[in-house]
Amino acid sequence: MAVCARLCGAGPARGCRRRGARLRGGGADSDPDTDPEEEEEEAEPAEPQLLPPGPRLGLGPRPGPARSLLELPPELLVHIFGYLPGPDLPRLAQVCGAFRRLLRTDTIWRRRCREEYGVCENLRKLEITGVSCRDVYAKLLHRYRHILGLWQPDIGPYGGLLNVVVDGFFIIGWMYLPPHDPHVDDPMRFKPLFRVHLMERTSATVECMYGHKGPHSGHIQIVKKDEFSTKCNQTDHHRMSGGRQEEFRTWLREEWGRTLEDIFHEHMQELILMKFIYTSQYDNCLTYRRIYLPPSSPDDLIKPGLFKGTYGSHGLEIIMLSFHGKKAKGTKITGDPNIPAGQQTVEIDLLHPIQLPDIENQHNFNELSRIILEVQEQVRREQQQEEEEGAGCSRQSATPQAEQPAQEGDAGAEETADRAGAAAQVSEPASQPFVLPLGVISRNKDYPRTCRMCFYGTGLIAGHGFTSPERTPGAFVLFDDDRFGFIWLELKSFSLYSRIKVAFQNAEAPSREAFEEMLKNIQSLAT
Repeated sequence: MAVCARLCGAGPARGCRRRGARLRGGGADSDPDTDPEEEEEEAEPAEPQLLPPGPRLGLGPRPGPARSLLELPPELLVHIFGYLPGPDLPRLAQVCGAFRRLLRTDTIWRRRCREEYGVCENLRKLEITGVSCRDVYAKLLHRYRHILGLWQPDIGPYGGLLNVVVDGFFIIGWMYLPPHDPHVDDPMRFKPLFRVHLMERTSATVECMYGHKGPHSGHIQIVKKDEFSTKCNQTDHHRMSGGRQEEFRTWLREEWGRTLEDIFHEHMQELILMKFIYTSQYDNCLTYRRIYLPPSSPDDLIKPGLFKGTYGSHGLEIIMLSFHGKKAKGTKITGDPNIPAGQQTVEIDLLHPIQLPDIENQHNFNELSRIILEVQEQVRREQQQEEEEGAGCSRQSATPQAEQPAQEGDAGAEETADRAGAAAQVSEPASQPFVLPLGVISRNKDYPRTCRMCFYGTGLIAGHGFTSPERTPGAFVLFDDDRFGFIWLELKSFSLYSRIKVAFQNAEAPSREAFEEMLKNIQSLAT
């Protein structure tokens, strides 16, 4: 504020130009622009000089006193203020009454709405109703800025994906749903859960969009920085005239794109009915926790991100593929009663590629099983060796002759690093034919028939209620930049994954450490 005061012409003393005039005997300003402590200052502020007095080495005549910023045309000041970040403008308004009056100009706030939140609609239409651009910025966009981005709703094991965006004059929470099973390459579906808008000057209005009777009263509470909750105040709008049976039929058509009679598998019918009963309990109040998109690196096998994949009778689910050095991980964003949302469904060992047999032998499940189990045994031996070397180094470090073991440990670390570097530098092979072995079940028969690379990996399986979880061996198959698959050896099943091609905003992690912490948090909640 002191800098702005000096720009007004007050010089090194704090306060504004008009206060300086008052101290010299000038008129008083009706708007106090200084702190109470500043009233104790009695020294007359000196007029600032652009250059000190004295010879100017032939640069021309010495300039006069600096001109006040307030002597600039108001149009120019409005243009300058329009470049400042919105959160800084209220502090600028405290400098003096003239600045405060200029900062009521809607041109400034219209620009802030556009540049900070992407509002491209004609805000003049809203101004006709008596709502200013300043109101839109302060009472809607800035107030609810903390809920923009990607979130995972706390719906037990099922989870979900919520994207909160600025959409015109609204802030809308869109729930993203996978396409109908088993069409993994189809685009995502989405429906609104809530919206916030400003139709009057007093405050923003929150509306629940759940159900089929239109928007109705709702409430949003920002619990903390990375968590918020929504509540519906009129749950009767969620009910249908035909009762729970009609609600179930409507939900089934939306969720699965079919009727219960079209689903012949009895176990699948039970899972669907269980999900409806469980998720319908959350139509009144929901809590959301922030999630970030995984950071990318030039060394990544493919671009990380969100993918939709087939999970047998559970239908399509959303996972997040991220890279962590020599490992790649697939974390569930949506889940099921066996493996809940937040758990790590697959892990890929990028240091252990698998050489698939020729196309004639790929039909033989036993041949693929032999190859995968051999790699699994190799990985087990390497891990055991690393543990023994680590224990040996710990014992020897306590002896006076610790220098030599440390050198051996360094050599082992260098060897591991060399292996990682060698795996990263392997030139990508040409596409090779791919076919699933006989006996391996795939929900989607239209999987790619060529692949780029194949790696050893493990997949997480468990009983109902996430009982007896176990990591079992499998094969990660990379088809192209947007599709991959995983063969679950023990289950004799195949999951096909396809990239979610949506440009999500406000979803980047502030740092890799923040992303890793987010993964730990959602996994601990699932456990």
